[in-house]
Amino acid sequence: MVEAARTTLTSSGEAGSPAGLSVERLNDAYRWMVLARVIDERCLTLQRQGRIGFYAPLSGQEAAQVGAAFALQADDWVFPAYRELGVALVRGASLRSVIDQLIGNAEDLVRGTQMPNHFAFRAQNYVSVSSPIGTQITHAVGAAMAMQRRGAGRATIAFFGDGATSSNDFHAGLNFAGVFRTPTIFFCQNNQWAISLPRAQQTRSPTLAQKSEAYGFPGIVVDGNDVDAVCRAVLEARTRAVAGEGPTLIEAQVYRLGPHSTSDDPHRYRSDEAVAAARARDPLQLLKQRLVDAGALDDATDQKVWGAARSAMSAALEEAEKVAPVEPSSLFDNVFESLTPRLEEERSESAAVGPGAGAGR
Repeated sequence: MVEAARTTLTSSGEAGSPAGLSVERLNDAYRWMVLARVIDERCLTLQRQGRIGFYAPLSGQEAAQVGAAFALQADDWVFPAYRELGVALVRGASLRSVIDQLIGNAEDLVRGTQMPNHFAFRAQNYVSVSSPIGTQITHAVGAAMAMQRRGAGRATIAFFGDGATSSNDFHAGLNFAGVFRTPTIFFCQNNQWAISLPRAQQTRSPTLAQKSEAYGFPGIVVDGNDVDAVCRAVLEARTRAVAGEGPTLIEAQVYRLGPHSTSDDPHRYRSDEAVAAARARDPLQLLKQRLVDAGALDDATDQKVWGAARSAMSAALEEAEKVAPVEPSSLFDNVFESLTPRLEEERSESAAVGPGAGAGR
């Protein structure tokens, strides 16, 4: 069921429309959102078990990510933060490749050179996650400027959180984009918390979207729990971008239901009551109810959707955990086109010593 949904989403090329997503597309969106939630919940458990090293959950932000991904074309470029798993899945990144990266095994596309949860999928134009806050914003603008000069008719989209709007790169990126009218979509998932810093202590601006006014282009606020509204907003922004009308800043208002990462304890800075109130607007439940009301989903089918997602996750994990670890000598790969003499010497020394040498030093 999961693979069938992927074929529908990636081969049809169908984006959203100003009139909104069809019931069929909403059903597709729901399946992607369920898969993202299932992966999310399982990865939190895997980290606690010591089977992966780190994870940054996305629960509560699935509609924002899937809706945005639905509005993009395959040749657009995505510059993610570290929480955009839903975007990667919709664009065609396989579940197995996601798990390989989280484990860091020999089939990890980045060969263990990135932190877990810092994905990169070249085939999907999904640029490697950059750990420093906000740097993907300027990267997206630079790539968009190159596309603009080549007349490529494509757009870039930068995903970031509310905390990144306080970064230097936010200012630099939006300023350049405004001046040069780059085909860039700035997609802020305002999940209300920059780790433990609440939205109210980050800025006095009533909205984050209005910050675009200083840079000379539109900013809009959208309900990030409404996959349809998000898709329309991103589609309109993309249409403007490829028409040469410049960038757009979108503020998708969501709520981070889980911790900032597996290194975080949100109980120390927010109340259970606040989280419970946010769960009342869980984007999965909102979309499920919409489909039920439309006669497009019932409890039996819903259980099958969740069961298929859990089975897919378990199968991918079982396969990935059978793969050998990354070969230590791969540390020297993809550093330079041709290794320097010093690196060649170090590679030879490493091979002579063998894997595992120096453990415990």
